[in-house]
Amino acid sequence: MIDKFLEEFAKLLVDNPAGVRVERSDVDGTFCEVVIYADKIDTGKLIGKDGKMINSLKTLISGCKAKDGISYRVTVKANDE
Repeated sequence: MIDKFLEEFAKLLVDNPAGVRVERSDVDGTFCEVVIYADKIDTGKLIGKDGKMINSLKTLISGCKAKDGISYRVTVKANDE
């Protein structure tokens, strides 16, 4: 659920939505890491000025912890193409 939301939201923000993909990896039963891959020029849009965009996404996602009890780490990386 979280990974699909982040993928759709990221596609709305970037110039090249076809280059966006999201990978989710469960570390254990209470922790999950979500990585958003985007083109190199679009990573700045996802991070935002002074990290405000990614911090607001992290705050929004942390609200899901109350529902399912899983902590999430959200990271933005550039595609290696």
